[in-house]
Amino acid sequence: MRLFSLTVLYKAEPRVQLLKAAHDVTTFNFFQRSSVQEFMTFTSQLIVERSELGSRASVKEQDYLCHVYVRADGLAGVVIADNEYPSRVCFTLLDKVLEEFSRQVSRAEWPSGSPSTINYSALDGYLSKYQNPRDADPMTRVQAELDETKIILHNTMESLLERGEKLDDLVSKSEVLGVQSKAFYKTARKQNSCCEIM
Repeated sequence: MRLFSLTVLYKAEPRVQLLKAAHDVTTFNFFQRSSVQEFMTFTSQLIVERSELGSRASVKEQDYLCHVYVRADGLAGVVIADNEYPSRVCFTLLDKVLEEFSRQVSRAEWPSGSPSTINYSALDGYLSKYQNPRDADPMTRVQAELDETKIILHNTMESLLERGEKLDDLVSKSEVLGVQSKAFYKTARKQNSCCEIM
């Protein structure tokens, strides 16, 4: 599970304005990193341009999912992640980032802003914090703990069933032994009854 890009944009009528972006392209070939980063920025702008105000969507592009949230005021965010990364966590991240961004950056700066003029530095921190959704998101952490507990319970039940089968074998053997023991006891009594000492 991996996040590759977190972008904040403003959807204006002539075009979409890139406000701030953070990328993690360390998993790509060194010589391809700048091209990959440009493609992620282009894809983010294109998705926001084609999304309605007040909408959320996930768009699949090859092995990646692009999660977009365009607020009613035109502020938008895009997360690009791999297919395994949970969508719910992506949208939680987008909600948090856009809310914080709208509090820290004046709305008047959105239409004319650019990554160099917007003063907002939290994107890189969020991108690294949310690389592991289990650490960043409490619900994912609880779900992972529940899954682990379920696996432990499943293994415990299997071992109990195996023990139960072994116990059944012992009980059946003890019943056989019990019948043989009773027969031995009766035979021993008969043998001992003829030799009484006075």
